[in-house]
Amino acid sequence: MTDPSTASSPDRSDATLPLAAVWSGPDSGFSLVSQPRPELAPGEVLVRVELATVCGSDVHTIAGDRPTPLPTVLGHEAVGVVEEVAGTVRLVDGRLVEPGQRVTWTIGTSCGSCRRCVRGVPQKCTGVRKYGHEAINDHWQLNGGFATHCHLVEGTGLVAVPEDVPAAVAAPANCATATVVCAARRAGLSAGDSVVVIGCGMLGLTAVAYARELGAEHIVACDLDEGRRQLALVFGATAVCSPAELPELAQQYGADIVIELSGNSRAVQTALDIVGLDGRVALVGSVSPGPTVSFEPNTFVRNLSHVIGSHNYTVNDLDEAVRFLTRTPAQGLFADLVPSPLPLTEIDAAVAAAREGTAPRIAVHMD
Repeated sequence: MTDPSTASSPDRSDATLPLAAVWSGPDSGFSLVSQPRPELAPGEVLVRVELATVCGSDVHTIAGDRPTPLPTVLGHEAVGVVEEVAGTVRLVDGRLVEPGQRVTWTIGTSCGSCRRCVRGVPQKCTGVRKYGHEAINDHWQLNGGFATHCHLVEGTGLVAVPEDVPAAVAAPANCATATVVCAARRAGLSAGDSVVVIGCGMLGLTAVAYARELGAEHIVACDLDEGRRQLALVFGATAVCSPAELPELAQQYGADIVIELSGNSRAVQTALDIVGLDGRVALVGSVSPGPTVSFEPNTFVRNLSHVIGSHNYTVNDLDEAVRFLTRTPAQGLFADLVPSPLPLTEIDAAVAAAREGTAPRIAVHMD
């Protein structure tokens, strides 16, 4: 990452042009560059970004731990207002997309017709293109959230965001919240379940609040950090604990559903070890290669155990994520997880704050 004192100044020869924080790799860092307003192809949408938040995957990319094609515009957690539409594009609820609508969008595209899309996993479409993860090209230069505008290409799912949902609450919907909704759906989380949440960052706190709304009987939240554990109690956890204490609490309260969000190999091993009879382990946090974990097959067979991988989400999960954030009594708590946003021109400072973990999410505004 570039040092904030030496970051490239924005090229604003025409201040009416969109401005993007173009990422060129750990050695070159960010450059604030005016980009031409795109000529939209049929099925495409131009959105003026209201607010974007810095996700953990952005931090890993910036640190050099996660390869990505370059140059690119990072950022995928965002909310904005439609400025232009080419052809007929519809929201997930069937309404036409029109200028002036406040929206969020799926992290990736889906064609709707390949075998993966037809089987119900459009997030793994064979032709997927992901915002904040693709190289800039002549047609697609505004392809991430760290810009004043985002160019939504054909196959992107769009969901309307009510005006009364704060931007700080809405921005993480299309990554953190929707990912949790998908994991809960795939694991079959329902009323009466005893749930264990491992990892109490943004996703973990969201998982606690969502499990509480779905009617979970008990929610045990586990994290190394005492501050995060206390936040989990505020978001609705029944009990909280350190990793060393988790087996005992899982035995006490039950572990019908175990949602592993940290990606730590020891935590994954613990999740496999503590899951209850006919229980389900949803592995969500392991998005990079790591050490091998093990299980004893006889125990899994006799325990009727299920292990479910869950990565990204469908547009219907995103729709449910926005609905959840609209109706949850924890909306104010979610807003408090995001400090006052920094301007796009201070992208380096925003990323530095995210890397330091000063808050579950750091926001960037585009005004």
